[in-house]
Amino acid sequence: MDALLTVVQTINSYLSNYVLIILLIGTGLFFTIRTRFVQVRCFGEGVRRLFGTFSLKGGKQKSGMSSFQALATAIAAQVGTGNIVGACGAILVGGPGAIFWMWLIAFLGMATNYAEAVLAQKTRRVDPDGTVHGGPVYYIKTAFTGKFGTFLAGFFAVAIILALGFMGCMVQSNSIASTCNTAFGIPTWIMGLAIVVVGGFIFLGGISRIASVTEKLVPVMAIIYLVGGLAVIIANIGQLPAAFALIFECAFNPQASVGGVTFGIIAALSQGAKRGLFSNEAGMGSTPHAHAMANVKNPHEQGVVAIIAVFVDTFVVVTITALVSIITLYVGDGALAQGMYEGIDKTNMAQIAFGELFGASGGAMFVAICLLFFAFSTIISWNLFAKLNVEYLFGKKAVPVFMVIALCFIFAGSLLSNDLVWELADMFNQLMVLPNAIALIALGGAVSMCAKTRGEKCEIVKKEDAQAE
Repeated sequence: MDALLTVVQTINSYLSNYVLIILLIGTGLFFTIRTRFVQVRCFGEGVRRLFGTFSLKGGKQKSGMSSFQALATAIAAQVGTGNIVGACGAILVGGPGAIFWMWLIAFLGMATNYAEAVLAQKTRRVDPDGTVHGGPVYYIKTAFTGKFGTFLAGFFAVAIILALGFMGCMVQSNSIASTCNTAFGIPTWIMGLAIVVVGGFIFLGGISRIASVTEKLVPVMAIIYLVGGLAVIIANIGQLPAAFALIFECAFNPQASVGGVTFGIIAALSQGAKRGLFSNEAGMGSTPHAHAMANVKNPHEQGVVAIIAVFVDTFVVVTITALVSIITLYVGDGALAQGMYEGIDKTNMAQIAFGELFGASGGAMFVAICLLFFAFSTIISWNLFAKLNVEYLFGKKAVPVFMVIALCFIFAGSLLSNDLVWELADMFNQLMVLPNAIALIALGGAVSMCAKTRGEKCEIVKKEDAQAE
């Protein structure tokens, strides 16, 4: 196990330090330029469409989901452990400067996410019974015909099943179980069993039940976390300028030192890219599955809504986590500012930070409740995304088998805290980016036309092999 961990960590270091940074930033720049800064030009339109379709009772759709249900399902996938535990881990390893790079990755990722949603809409298939099939495997095979496209689509499908369906859900359930154990003393196996029972009930309800849960759960969990975070920031408002200054100093100063620890630019950039991907998932190819389900007039409409998903994930939720942690721990008399790192790790850092206002037990309980909402909603969405790819590879008969295995992984995750699981989740997350980003760039012209005309000219001419399928 130790030898395997070393191998996976080595692979991840090359992927996150070189390949991932180039692909994420390169793809984001590509679509930012090709779409003429669609994340800026159409941000207001995205907000208007979000509130125009907002509903806690969207109702069962004849096929797919409403636009808001698709957005809620996408945000449910994006806002999870990565927004609390992942963000804290990025700060601990890469320093506060990692947050700046997470912001940059997110800004560029807003354009990438627009492209993913547009292409997912344009290449989706709708069966006569109304069943919607959509996601990266379909636009990958549209971009590349023949055996090469089939290979890339298959590679992506296997990676997402392993990354989200199995490893990723283990990470989420482990975070729920460990924080609830710390805050409430609930045995991890009981928490794991509860996740399996409730999750299994939702999974069995199919897309309509998942949509119904996420459209209610996502707004509530976001508001709770936002209010709690703002309370801590307001209580320490005098430290806010110092917190922002530290973020920018550690992002660009190779010798930035906090509490006796020096954080380099490469470490900050690497952690920002890796945890940024795990947090907002732009370019990873997960959320297009949800956006493909949306019932909209043209792909541009869902594309601008997808922009808001990345904004909420990183510029709202991750920023709240970062500011609360930096204000309370890294500036002034904070424990980490004094070099007292013992007993603080990525799993309890947020609890300690919120505990500065709510008290140790109150902070632990608040984060545990928020993480329960965040991680559980992510499990729901990730399971759906993985299931769609299981169906693509093996047909509908394989779905029940996948469900049973996935629930076993979720339960096992609640019992096991293993660095290998985190590293494997990171590795497969990053491998998903490769075929997804290649296909996005190959179809960049269609995305550009859609953004420039705001959906008036948003057609993709499908190649013969794609049509035949």
